[in-house]
Amino acid sequence: MLTIRFDELGLRAGDRVLDVGAGFGRHVYECARRGAEVVALDYAADEVVETLNTLGAMIEDGEATEDQVLGVMRGDAKRLPYPDGAFDVVITSEVLEHIQDDVAAIAEMTRVLKPGGRFAATVPAWFPETINWKLSDEYHAPKSPGGHVRIYGRTELRAKLRSAGLMVDGYHRAHALHSPYWWLKCAVGPTDDDHPLVATYRRFLEWDIIEQPTSTRIAERLLSPILGKSSVWYATKPAAERRSDTTAPVHEDEAA
Repeated sequence: MLTIRFDELGLRAGDRVLDVGAGFGRHVYECARRGAEVVALDYAADEVVETLNTLGAMIEDGEATEDQVLGVMRGDAKRLPYPDGAFDVVITSEVLEHIQDDVAAIAEMTRVLKPGGRFAATVPAWFPETINWKLSDEYHAPKSPGGHVRIYGRTELRAKLRSAGLMVDGYHRAHALHSPYWWLKCAVGPTDDDHPLVATYRRFLEWDIIEQPTSTRIAERLLSPILGKSSVWYATKPAAERRSDTTAPVHEDEAA
């Protein structure tokens, strides 16, 4: 299930991509599938291992080459171990809401992005996220260790991206059908995955992801501007040209 629209991002084969907070690798998988060279970074060790396994399976199946996987590592978004301008594209999905100093993280991601490079960030949208917070204190920090520390309004994240030097040039909402699932989870308790209503809705979402029926695609398209769980932002680091003749090296000494 992808949140970022890669056609809108402008990803091209051969682009060098950093996925900050790669999770279990859903977006970095798509980047590699489209021919990009990828680095996946996450703070959680188990998710680093899962992403490494995902990319390894892609190589075994011939969907990507070893040369495309530049690194899979554990790291801190506020202290990225890469030189200035190392990447053509930087993405971060559902990460910034977990970071206390999100301004520092955005500044670091901007720093390692090439002049003219493309940036995409997704965060929980204000309206569905506000309902989650009201339904359950256990959904967010401080009761949830590592949980969400803020609710982004649309103007807040736009302002922070602009303050980092990025030109915001795209926005949309995604995953309307996932908002009721999280409202339901928060209502019964965020950790109660076995609740019959939660389990039933989860099976529906899994079916929808696999089958992608026309009916739910239409529903998503109509409802996402209002109920979409995720806000998705696209931006460009100002420059006359997107690429340069020289490519900054990417350090792999922390690769998993």
